[in-house]
Amino acid sequence: MNRIALPHGKLFPLAFLFAICVAQLPMALLAAPPNVVILFTDDHGMLDAKCYGSDDLITPNIDRLADEGVRFTQAYAHSVCCPARAALMTGRHPQRTGISGWARGNRTGLDGAKFFMKPEEVTIAEVLKGSGYKTALFGKWHLGAAIGHGPLDQGFDRFFGHLGGFIDNYRHYFLHGHGYHDLWNGNEEIFRRGEYYPDMMVHEAVEYIEQNRDAPFFMYVAFNLPHYPEQPIEKFADAYADMPMPRQSYARVISSVDEHIGRILKKLDETGLADNTIVIMMGDNGYSAENKPGITVDNHASGFPKGHYYSANGGGGNTGKWIGHKGNFLEGGIRVPAIIRYPKALPSGEVRDQVVTVMDWFPTILELAEIPKPDEVAFDGRSVLPVVRDTKAPSAHDVLHFEWINSWAIRSGDWKLIGHQNNKKKGPPSYELRNLADAEPEAKNYAKELPEVVDRLAKLHEQWAEEIQATGLD
Repeated sequence: MNRIALPHGKLFPLAFLFAICVAQLPMALLAAPPNVVILFTDDHGMLDAKCYGSDDLITPNIDRLADEGVRFTQAYAHSVCCPARAALMTGRHPQRTGISGWARGNRTGLDGAKFFMKPEEVTIAEVLKGSGYKTALFGKWHLGAAIGHGPLDQGFDRFFGHLGGFIDNYRHYFLHGHGYHDLWNGNEEIFRRGEYYPDMMVHEAVEYIEQNRDAPFFMYVAFNLPHYPEQPIEKFADAYADMPMPRQSYARVISSVDEHIGRILKKLDETGLADNTIVIMMGDNGYSAENKPGITVDNHASGFPKGHYYSANGGGGNTGKWIGHKGNFLEGGIRVPAIIRYPKALPSGEVRDQVVTVMDWFPTILELAEIPKPDEVAFDGRSVLPVVRDTKAPSAHDVLHFEWINSWAIRSGDWKLIGHQNNKKKGPPSYELRNLADAEPEAKNYAKELPEVVDRLAKLHEQWAEEIQATGLD
């Protein structure tokens, strides 16, 4: 390092003196790094916003993001929560990260240390933190509950939220099985029974923006809405009165999460940070069609009685001509709304039809923030900026791969092959071959009719699976 001599024989790095000089410059003359805000909705149907064609919904804030940014019509996350979040955090296929089954969330129970994303994975929070960013997660983690595997262990300075799959919004208990309490401020379990959880987490998010308005920050707001229990804010408690169920109940929580998105956008406006903040909004998977019987045990930890219903009323999401929902690999299960807004550098009011994925946000953010890609990270995602900047640019993804427990899918062109292995993984899988270009997309199974297409795509999947396994992170 270059050094210069100072009185009394002391030596100081030239870079240190440069930093002192830079500190005296007006902030307006410096190129401030962009802030980054990711708004991740939970169980969000692929067309469930007015800007996606759902004219029956009230979603002014999601629509505003679309008006001021770039909206994607072929954005893919995953079929369920955990793998989508692992892919978002790492820019990699979730199977590489150790997320090939449910990450359980009970920190105080025996299962909390068994299922988690591998701690050696490099997250977007870690890279941004290493580049001088403040980092925070408000909301849902769902990538491992035990100490050593939570958000504070994966690059986040600040965490307020829940570690598992979902909680009741007022009692803050996970409700499946016998239930358990799941609300945390950092690594401290907190009890605020009766307070509405989405309000709590957005309050923390808004305060965080205020506190860090003079420093670059990365804020991941992982909403628990419209995921069940479908508990809307008071403003929408009686909305959509003429809408049939289950759409009515689902619409109320869609509008509720939109309202909370609006609170965050408003704070960015009030602090003057909106122009220099990258805002990404995306869903984690399609809408839920779950209709479980509710609590099935006596003496549930939450205090709710046996029979208390908290599921998704069997559906309610809008997929238009497409079919499928959360938990399967049809388009309605894996294709989600996605928007990026960055007024300082990206166009507004534009739509892109090229394929993008949840894994793409990590490399995209690094490119926009001019942060080098870590040498130790092999991304499966690719920056979306080429397609944002050129409507004719090809997608970076010729083939898409998905896998979850005993099922997998591959999309190549208009064909999608879905494979189902039996629980013991013995014998050949059963296949579904679907076509996205049909008048009724994916409605027909061509597997028996076109065995040569099945064979071609099955071999592509096998090659991908072998490559994933070869990394040692299967």
